[in-house]
Amino acid sequence: MRNNIHKASAGTGVAAARGFTLLEVMIVIVIILALVGLVTVNLMGSRDEATKGTVALQLRSIKDALKQFNLTYNRYPTEEEGLAVLWSKSALTSEEDQAKWRPFLEEPIPTDTWGSPWGYRAESESGRPFDLWSNGPDRQEGTEDDISAWKTTGDEDGGMGLPPPPPPPGG
Repeated sequence: MRNNIHKASAGTGVAAARGFTLLEVMIVIVIILALVGLVTVNLMGSRDEATKGTVALQLRSIKDALKQFNLTYNRYPTEEEGLAVLWSKSALTSEEDQAKWRPFLEEPIPTDTWGSPWGYRAESESGRPFDLWSNGPDRQEGTEDDISAWKTTGDEDGGMGLPPPPPPPGG
C-alpha cells in the first residue's frame, strides 16, 4: 500500500511557484502612479477652492467691520488710515476719533492668505462706498484671479442691505 501512495503523489507532480515578471510589476507601478496623480490633482483643486473661500470670508469680515466703523464715525477710513484702523487705535489720524475708538475686528488681518496686503480704496471706482479686494494667488492687482468683497456677496446692492428703489410715480 505504501508503494501505491508514493506512486500517486509522484505522478501528479507539484506545480512550480511562479513569480511576477518585470513587465507585470512595471504595469502595476504605472497604474498606481496614475491613480496617485489623479488624486493629487483633485485634492490640489479642492485646496485652491478652499483657500479662495477662506479669502472670501475674510473679505466679508473686513467689509462688515468697515460698515461698523462707518456707523461709529459716520465715514469710512481714509486711505492714509487704511484697514489698520479696524484693529489698531494708533492708525486713526484724529485724537477725537481715537477717544471713541474700539476694535472692529477681533484679530488683525493685515494680509490675505497669499501674504499680500488687502487692496483698499476709500474712493471707489465703481460707485460703491469703498473698494476692497485681494490680489489673489498671483499677487498682482487687476488680474482675473482677484477676489473682490463686492463679488463675494452676490448682492445687487453691493451687500449694503439697501431696499430696491421705489417704482416711478404714475408708472
